Amino acid sequence: MKPEAANLTQLLNQAGAGDPKAAARVMELVYGELRRLASHHMRKEKPGHTLQTTALVHEAYLRLAGPNGVRIQNRGHFYALAGQQMRRVLVDHARASRARKRGSGAVAIELAEVHGAGRRNQEVDVLALDQALGELEELDPRAAQVVELRFFGGYTDREVVEALGVSLATVRRDWDFAKAWLFERLGAAKK
Repeated sequence: MKPEAANLTQLLNQAGAGDPKAAARVMELVYGELRRLASHHMRKEKPGHTLQTTALVHEAYLRLAGPNGVRIQNRGHFYALAGQQMRRVLVDHARASRARKRGSGAVAIELAEVHGAGRRNQEVDVLALDQALGELEELDPRAAQVVELRFFGGYTDREVVEALGVSLATVRRDWDFAKAWLFERLGAAKK
């Protein structure tokens, strides 16, 4: 790990305390990874989506670094929160879009990894997915975090292990449970 990356936690907390130099340095260090996360999110959106990757990065970063920012525990925690904020930005965007259209068109994403191979590229309404994740979070908060990191953050199992501080076996068990639960829940919502 680069020395600058090791100092990311310290810089994030200084930025959260209002240090503009630290905030600028944080943005330099994390921008590339945040763009990667945002690109991962945007690839799942319908073609012609009105929200651009750069706007998604900036909005998520502003939510993280804003006056109500949270205390960052470590680098993995920061990226987990960034993925969560990107999800919220996309959900807010979908809600606003749906409201403008008076409910006439659900914003859909592909949920390729959440269901079996025979059902790849099935489109899922991002608002239905958000609601299902909220329900999963009540049932099993850690499994919901694994979904956010894997699906919305594009994290590998090992990166999820680092972000959550649990074992690889636990991450895989939570992922298997969450996939099955979401598949069932989202399938029932379509009927």
